[in-house]
Amino acid sequence: MTQAVPALPPPLVEDAVGRALVEDLGRAGDITSAATIPADATATAVIAARQPGILAGIDLAAATFRQMHPAIGFEPVIADGGPLEPGAVVARVTGPARPILSAERVALNFLCHLSGIATLTRRYADAIAHTKARITCTRKTTPGLRALEKYAVRCGGGSNHRFGLDDAILIKDNHIAVAGGVAEAVRRANAFAGHLVKVEVEVDDLDQLEEALRAGADVILLDNMPPEMLRRAVAVTAGAAVLEASGGVTLDTVAAIAETGVDFISSGAITHSAPALDLALDIGIEP
Repeated sequence: MTQAVPALPPPLVEDAVGRALVEDLGRAGDITSAATIPADATATAVIAARQPGILAGIDLAAATFRQMHPAIGFEPVIADGGPLEPGAVVARVTGPARPILSAERVALNFLCHLSGIATLTRRYADAIAHTKARITCTRKTTPGLRALEKYAVRCGGGSNHRFGLDDAILIKDNHIAVAGGVAEAVRRANAFAGHLVKVEVEVDDLDQLEEALRAGADVILLDNMPPEMLRRAVAVTAGAAVLEASGGVTLDTVAAIAETGVDFISSGAITHSAPALDLALDIGIEP
């Protein structure tokens, strides 16, 4: 099995899984399994897809079963970033039945949620594959799950915007209003930023775009501009800055936006509104 996307850092995976298991197990553990399943029962199971999509989260699922009980065997069959069809076996799970059942929901929560993001991202990426534009995510993520959700975007063929407020400067309309204009905000940002920190500024019209270009912004976010205005913005910029289109991006509009010549298209929907992909654990109990 080949890993299609570079794996998440193991400490991040272990921490996320540990917190999720603590949340689910509560103060007394899985009392349903303890009450109904013999302590020495073993089980074999498969995690299978119920609908087509793109897989993300396999390492989190593996860590969930491993943390629940070291005797559980977990064999991945499909790598993150791989395509799924209904009935496809994603992984095989074997071992003591009680902990398998106790880990089931947390493992599936990670897989269904992250695979849903990867699947929606792939739909956007496929819609603009005939252009140079790339789909990118935003900070509109579930609190505490940002790194995981951005990883899922990568599994779906998208790219990542900044991870937080500390890894790039993005000057938005409220910053501009307080700073006193686009040029002044960019000037202050350039004076503040280190040589490895990019400065991006959001603009609403072509006048602000030209102001941002004169001020030396590295990246310019074209906010809620219709395709014709985006084309003019691309022509005016002439490669002097990276252009990112944002606002009003849907599967119905993304191709027309990409065809204007912008470099990136950002979408909050690929993380905050992606429907979970249906995967399930099918188990057989062995006495």
